[in-house]
Amino acid sequence: MRQGTFQWMKSVNKSIILNKIRTDAPISRAQIAKETKLTPPTVSSNMKELIDQGIVIESKLGESQGGRKPTMLLINNQEFYVVGVDAGPEMIECILTDLSGKILKRISSKMTTPLTNDQFLIILKDCIRNCIIDISATSKKIIGIGVAMHGVVDVETGTSLFAPILRLTNIPIKEELEKEFGLEVKVENDARAMALGESWFGEHGDLTSMLVVNIGRGVGAGLVIDRKLYHGAQDIAGEVGHMIIDLHGEICECGNRGCLQTFATGPAIARRAMKELTIDSITAEKVYELAVSGNEEFAIILKETGRVIGIGLTNLIHIINPQKIVLGGGVTKAQELIFPVVLKTIEQCALTPKAKQTEVTITKLGDDATLIGAVSLLLVDVFEPN
Repeated sequence: MRQGTFQWMKSVNKSIILNKIRTDAPISRAQIAKETKLTPPTVSSNMKELIDQGIVIESKLGESQGGRKPTMLLINNQEFYVVGVDAGPEMIECILTDLSGKILKRISSKMTTPLTNDQFLIILKDCIRNCIIDISATSKKIIGIGVAMHGVVDVETGTSLFAPILRLTNIPIKEELEKEFGLEVKVENDARAMALGESWFGEHGDLTSMLVVNIGRGVGAGLVIDRKLYHGAQDIAGEVGHMIIDLHGEICECGNRGCLQTFATGPAIARRAMKELTIDSITAEKVYELAVSGNEEFAIILKETGRVIGIGLTNLIHIINPQKIVLGGGVTKAQELIFPVVLKTIEQCALTPKAKQTEVTITKLGDDATLIGAVSLLLVDVFEPN
């Protein structure tokens, strides 16, 4: 829906009520009032607005507790849409979902580097436009657009400050998309968006802290504390790919030497295979294929990658001490070779017995983890009290 009309969803009381229905539906008005501590008149007045707007629907009657059977309430998930975007570094992917996160449409556009800010924005706008073209006549039902962008993002202004792999700076994503589409736009670092998506859709239970690490073309992380993303003082929390592992190591795209990103990413795996096995050209995917087909030399390279990732995660356990770590990204597709070594390394290196037992899992959201995270940027605004 258009900016301005989106604001009706964003009052604290409405968010409290909506979140209660989202998590506990079907639920009655009386239950909502009792469990949220809001007064029955407050619940009733807000509920009338939410039903009139179409985001809440009444369902069949509930069980009677001695009086009339109460009318039960549900979120009308299919009535509104959210656009989620995974922007780069090699491709822009867009999805259209309903309020439950169900993917209704998917569009993608490849990016060829080098490119300028303007060229990037043209590809981004075209991809979004193609994703929503079928519902343009009812665009008032689109809540907004969530963009997960690699690199450093100014969340308040929605600006991509530094996209290292694309070698772009100061892209005014929020400003340009809001001007183009007239919709609410949220922009977030891709790994942090992925972390938010995991907290909403990853089925991890009621955790107070969770670290999500995305290992693919780059390495990034997001930390969720009490269901909220942690950004840090200068919005660079989660840039774990630039944790220095080897002072004398390979030069990273950021300009420093020996960053975790120079060891753990897909391109890093390919470079190491070419160097150690004197191969002219190979991809990380091919390294994996050869390893699982029984080639021990390639299997060793992936196991060495698991060792380095394990060291990086041990450092993060010592600094952050999260309840749970979730790994995602393309490199985790080689989990049968990498993951056991990751766990073994943490067990060997972590300081205390409890730290050694930190739960580490692979995302269940698969390749869509970042896209679902982008969608969650808007859902948080609707369902979570400010």
